[in-house]
Amino acid sequence: MEDSERARNARDFAQEKHKNQKKSDGVTSHFEHLEGVVYRLKSIGIADSNVICAAWLHDILEKTDVTLDEVIQRFGKESAVLVLSLTKSKDIPKKDIEAQYIKQLRESSIEAKIIKLCDISSNIKDISNSTLSKTQKNKKIRKIMHYLKIIRKDIAEKKSEYPKIQEIIDGINSVLTKLKQPTISV
Repeated sequence: MEDSERARNARDFAQEKHKNQKKSDGVTSHFEHLEGVVYRLKSIGIADSNVICAAWLHDILEKTDVTLDEVIQRFGKESAVLVLSLTKSKDIPKKDIEAQYIKQLRESSIEAKIIKLCDISSNIKDISNSTLSKTQKNKKIRKIMHYLKIIRKDIAEKKSEYPKIQEIIDGINSVLTKLKQPTISV
């Protein structure tokens, strides 16, 4: 299968599986969020089809009934590994999920971390445009920013290869400033 066709298939599959799902703001469709993540990836120069597929599918294991085996079969092992590294496990006690996810993020590939950066940027934009209370927004932003702090060093090391990463960071900081939250440097 051709690279662009794989990416289109991942897009269509994500659109079908996330149909009618909304983000926690209750307004943004989950598919719009995925479009935002992929748009950001492409804007910084990421063209690898495995990474683009994984970006379309990064929430699919967590938020749908799709299995890892299905992702491997449809989109290949490389995309599936990226998706898995961005997925919070449902197979461990609830109290351990966050610690496990943070460990996964730290140990994930740079490609997974760049997808996560774009996911963070899209999530922050969604939160800023939501009707959530200021307290709810602040709580969600603090959690999201914790993830960015975990991947910050590795992202900073890729800025020379992908200089437009700074534009993603600037966009995040613009929203943080608007919400009167501390900004971050990378």
